[in-house]
Amino acid sequence: MQIGMIGLGRMGLNMARRLARGGHQVVAHNRTPQKALDFAVREGGLAAGSLDELAALLRPPRVVWLMLPAEAVDQAIAGLAAVLEPGDLVVEGGNSHYKLDGPRAALLAARGVDYLDAGVSGGVWGLEEGYCLMVGGSAEGFARLTPALESLAPAGGYLRVGPVGSGHFVKMIHNGVEYGMMQAYAEGFELMKAGPFAAECDFRAICELWQRGSVVRSWLLELLGRAFAADPRLEEVGGWVDDSGEGRWTVELAVETATNAPVLTLALMNRFRSRQSEAFGDKVLAALREQFGGHAVKRPGQG
Repeated sequence: MQIGMIGLGRMGLNMARRLARGGHQVVAHNRTPQKALDFAVREGGLAAGSLDELAALLRPPRVVWLMLPAEAVDQAIAGLAAVLEPGDLVVEGGNSHYKLDGPRAALLAARGVDYLDAGVSGGVWGLEEGYCLMVGGSAEGFARLTPALESLAPAGGYLRVGPVGSGHFVKMIHNGVEYGMMQAYAEGFELMKAGPFAAECDFRAICELWQRGSVVRSWLLELLGRAFAADPRLEEVGGWVDDSGEGRWTVELAVETATNAPVLTLALMNRFRSRQSEAFGDKVLAALREQFGGHAVKRPGQG
């Protein structure tokens, strides 16, 4: 299929590459035009210098996927509403708050344009491993997008989870759970480092051991093992742990709905606390974020 991709950042570029390598023609647009031109040369797609050009290069009915920072999405959707036509489809794949999806869908619906929200998980490894895709919106729009989803995801790695907003909602909860899992690993390795056998503990080897039949095995643990292989005591990783929004939104939902979620809440609170200390557990969290998401880590001593 032919698909437009707006936003060639850390996630968007690799998604565009995976689509192109899956046999789709990708028309790329980026705030920095050279990135779209470089993609077109290397992957055989097309580059669009503007939204008007993007619409002109795509055959109707068009499919346009957004992978933009949250603050840039509404401007892009307003621009697309002015150039797209009835029957076209917009997919918002960034980390947007699910409550914003309804108004965005309504704006596009007034132009006869369908809207899907897609929660995307996979980080910097998605190009090789594929992406987990949580999609909200109409069944018709989902069916139209399925060829692209099949190329982006591993087998069984995509699902329509409900109506508009549900894709970003499920992704928000996914990231809240991720916070809790990462915190559990961080505290466990902190205890090992503080315990009586710290000098003999090979953290990388323990990560590999726990991947063999253990009930706590996971991809996060595999990535942590890679971090320890590169830096056995995480001496080059600062303990500052950032948060990107979804964890906060998950905790806000727990408050709004009076739902008990102490693990997810405390995991978020611990990230705030990390910014005033250099605990080893925080280094584990920072190293995990760098491994799965390509998030920059602060070096020891950096504020």
